[in-house]
Amino acid sequence: MGCVVPNKLAICLQRSHCLFSMQRPWHSVLIDDCGESLRSLRSFLTCMEPHPYVSLGAPYGNGADPFCLRQGVRSRLLAAQVHLQGITTEAGLQPLRLGIFDAWRPVSVQAFMVNHAIDQECARQGINADDSDQLNRVENVRAEVARFWAPPSTDLLIPPPHSTGAAVDLTLIDAQGSPLDMGGEIDAIGPESLPLHHVDAAVDHPDGTAALFHSRRCLLHRVMTQAGFVRHPNEWWHFSFGDQLWAWTVHADRAIYGRDPNLFSLEP
Repeated sequence: MGCVVPNKLAICLQRSHCLFSMQRPWHSVLIDDCGESLRSLRSFLTCMEPHPYVSLGAPYGNGADPFCLRQGVRSRLLAAQVHLQGITTEAGLQPLRLGIFDAWRPVSVQAFMVNHAIDQECARQGINADDSDQLNRVENVRAEVARFWAPPSTDLLIPPPHSTGAAVDLTLIDAQGSPLDMGGEIDAIGPESLPLHHVDAAVDHPDGTAALFHSRRCLLHRVMTQAGFVRHPNEWWHFSFGDQLWAWTVHADRAIYGRDPNLFSLEP
């Protein structure tokens, strides 16, 4: 796979330097990579295009495809799709599918998107990042972004989850391919991204929209966990299998997927 020009990556990493200090509890988990290659999702699942990060100009490199995962992870994702079809059919619900928002993500793209998220959040709050009087506000934005975006670390001991080919961002889509309203956009920086954000309102108003959003998030969580995935604690859309977060969550001895650039030879 192609790679970004080194100096561009260095600039991205320098801008997002504060995120390197954001250690996760699962970073202590050892990695013993099983050696599986990346496999494309395109022929088997619905990939939501145009890809959002590619559209922003994220530096994937020539020939790189974000819609791929490790072979074993892809197999489990296909199993989750089967679970979803079975549940909706049994309950007499409208047919639903998994819609893949993002999958494999090199560190160069992670750094690019971290910086993009910081810039977007500063703009939303009316913060001028170049104003020395607003540095504290900028640091607060960076800390908030770091709750959702993994540090773009080049350390092979603590790889960003998506860089391992073990993590996927996804949602539910209807038979026409339109995403369902899940009560919060993918990649949103804020409390609406927390998986259980709507639970209290759902209890208080079981016939309201919050209850609908919560039930949809629960359905996504159900089919993914049935297939062996774990969900990110801060993101309703992010699931992984075999990475450090997964190993930490299920109390496995070690992760089976890490970031080894030599393994990423895309196969059909």
